[in-house]
Amino acid sequence: MVRAIDGHVHLYPPEVNRDPVAWAAAHGESHWATLCTRRRDGRPVQAFPAPAVLLAAMDAADVERAILLGWYWEAPASCARQNRFYAACLREHPDRFSAFATLHPAAGQPEVEAELRRARDEGFCGLGELSPHTQGYGWNNPVLGAALGLAAEWGWPVNLHAADPEGRPYPGRVPTPLEDFLALAQRHPAVSFVLAHWGGLLPLRRPDAAVPGNIYYDTAASPLIYAPEVWGWMLGAVGADRVIFGSDFPLNLYPRLDPEPNLARFAAEARAALPGPALAAVLRENVRALAKLPNGGA
Repeated sequence: MVRAIDGHVHLYPPEVNRDPVAWAAAHGESHWATLCTRRRDGRPVQAFPAPAVLLAAMDAADVERAILLGWYWEAPASCARQNRFYAACLREHPDRFSAFATLHPAAGQPEVEAELRRARDEGFCGLGELSPHTQGYGWNNPVLGAALGLAAEWGWPVNLHAADPEGRPYPGRVPTPLEDFLALAQRHPAVSFVLAHWGGLLPLRRPDAAVPGNIYYDTAASPLIYAPEVWGWMLGAVGADRVIFGSDFPLNLYPRLDPEPNLARFAAEARAALPGPALAAVLRENVRALAKLPNGGA
């Protein structure tokens, strides 16, 4: 069996996990609270696990490594807090975790650049998950541009939150115009952009658009937002070398089937949906090459 690398995972510091609602209220993170602490049919939409729980889930799913993605926080201090937490995770589990740094341009360009340099020194290997539309700045923001310049210099991929313009509404949904991603990728051709959540089906929603070759797509939250046929749709549209396996753990992807997040179920879905020639590329090799991860073997 091909072992997987999960390219889209979130964890939070212990003080966040202890009381997510109270923490969000105290730190000005109302949008995160709306997305992550809401309930669906009376059940929480996600869990708030410690790293040990994630490691156990990875073992059950035959996932050798997970990339810990930051969040598109409203406050710069929350970005720094998460980066420091991820740095500790990397020190404790360098063989299982990699991490992307997060940022908010409101911190100012010198502070953002210093934060990213610190993250690089701590072993981070990418940037994201970012969402300019949610965080309240434009794709042409100069501080973001400076950060992307560093990403290009260091060979860091950049993960961006993307929502399908034809997707169903949900609490906290923020439109992410697909044209903005095209403009961003065209403006920064040396940066590899990974559009989360199948990129809002960009190549299918904009079939006449000239999609730059530096855009990739991850599969985060797929069972919640698309039918299983999405694997075939997107592989047919962009090819296996543009798709990256990502779960969005600890989001519960199968709320009708599982009381808790089930990474193993999603990994099994991916393995069943991917044709043989695409399996290794999507499950591990694409993200391994982009993020320059060590090769742990199949």
